[in-house]
Amino acid sequence: MKKAGLLMILGSLLLMGLFVFPLWNIELGAPQYPEPLGINIYINGLKGQSEFDIQNIDGLNHYIGMKTLPKPEDMWEFTVFPLVIGSMVFLGALFGLLGYLNKISFHWFIGWFVLMSILGVLGMYDFNAWMIDYGTNLDPKAIMKLQNPDGTPMSYKPPLLGHQKMLNFDAYSYPRLGAYLMFVGMCMTLAASYLGWKFKKSTKTKKVLSPA
Repeated sequence: MKKAGLLMILGSLLLMGLFVFPLWNIELGAPQYPEPLGINIYINGLKGQSEFDIQNIDGLNHYIGMKTLPKPEDMWEFTVFPLVIGSMVFLGALFGLLGYLNKISFHWFIGWFVLMSILGVLGMYDFNAWMIDYGTNLDPKAIMKLQNPDGTPMSYKPPLLGHQKMLNFDAYSYPRLGAYLMFVGMCMTLAASYLGWKFKKSTKTKKVLSPA
């Protein structure tokens, strides 16, 4: 279990990258903006891709009635997510250490992976729900009121993943380094579970083959 335990520790520690690198990025490009406007999304707040991107995006959004981009104190997620990630890093490293010392089985590694996967899905669901509210809950007194061909109000929700045309803007939404580090870390914990399973299987085989 030593290899499995070490891999579990390293995999869970990779999630610490979320405290340093952005998790996601949304970029807006248009002919009038030679340098696209972008938002880097961290687990504890938003930051412009360039120095004045946040101010420029808020200025554009004002015309169509969108809310200003939230500050860390405006969203509970920016307080809770760091606590959740920090707790999962601690648990993963603890399970890895106990596995290294052969105090727990690989099932704990699998449990950590499943829990982290569920939390990841819930996080993406919450992120998408926030974008739906941000892009559809518009100020009725906005300067510009645009409609779809069927007469319904136009939505300005950015895509969760990929590209979408919004008026004369091209919106792109893709994961960034923090998300890739989390993905690699989770793959490593899954590999640790497999190594732990192989260790248990080989141990059982040795017991069966050993003389009484």
